[in-house]
Amino acid sequence: MKMINGCKNQTSVTEFILLGLTRDPKLQIPLFVLFLLVYIITLLGNIGIILVTRLDVHLQTPMYFFLFHLSFIDICYSSAITPKTLQTLLAEQKSISFLGCALQLYFYVGYATTECFLLSVMAYDRYVAICNPLLYPVIMSRRLCIQMLSAAYMAGFCNALIHTVCTFHLSYCGSNVINHYFCDVPPLLMLTCSDTSVSELALFIFVGFNTISTFIAILISYTYILSSILRIRSAEGRRKAFNTCASHFTAVLIFYGTLFFMYLRPASSYSMEQDRVVSVFYAVLIPMLNPLIYSLRNKEVKAAFRRALTKS
Repeated sequence: MKMINGCKNQTSVTEFILLGLTRDPKLQIPLFVLFLLVYIITLLGNIGIILVTRLDVHLQTPMYFFLFHLSFIDICYSSAITPKTLQTLLAEQKSISFLGCALQLYFYVGYATTECFLLSVMAYDRYVAICNPLLYPVIMSRRLCIQMLSAAYMAGFCNALIHTVCTFHLSYCGSNVINHYFCDVPPLLMLTCSDTSVSELALFIFVGFNTISTFIAILISYTYILSSILRIRSAEGRRKAFNTCASHFTAVLIFYGTLFFMYLRPASSYSMEQDRVVSVFYAVLIPMLNPLIYSLRNKEVKAAFRRALTKS
């Protein structure tokens, strides 16, 4: 900590202390084991999806091209938070540098926002597959897939840059203790000695736009999908059509359900303790659940895993 001109008789923060999930020493080892197990399952599940979608000739379609990147994002998303959480659960000095905190926030927000846009791109892919099956190979060309994927990454990391700049251009010259287990915007804004109104407004606008716009795009896609499925006369045809989007729809419900609970609840009901618990779900558990959803609910992925196991 060092003195700065902007904060008289105070010090400039050069590192933060993460309070973590609990201060009870008896719970830290069980939580470490649990988080480590979840992280290992996350890595194994998503790496498995990446390998089968890249190597299996039956999965060389736009749907699995996007699933490949969803698994890659989930690995990066989880790795931005979980390793540091595991370290702080065991370490006596639960510190993170100012730069390390900024980088953690940047990559966490970047990959989380990219996942929002990627899920909306995947919904459009399912819309084309079900509503325009004959034109699907023409519409969902390799070029368009790469363009949409690139746009998702660009939107995600531009949003992350805005979040990071809005948070870390403020002066931190008081307490450096973050009441959380990773560097997130709300607990950081509680520590600043600057006026946060402009930063909070900018963050609210961008979070609202990204979340609501991607959710509306998904909602429109699934409205058309449902309309097309209901027009299918045979029960077997409707079942097959539902199966092609069931995994994606399940992943969307879990991801956006958690986001809306986090950001659309009344301010009067907000508490940091509740925020920590909910954030475990979307920051740690969702990256583990996605490969399980796509492998258990998708017959083609299960068949690809069986072929891979048979070959090995």
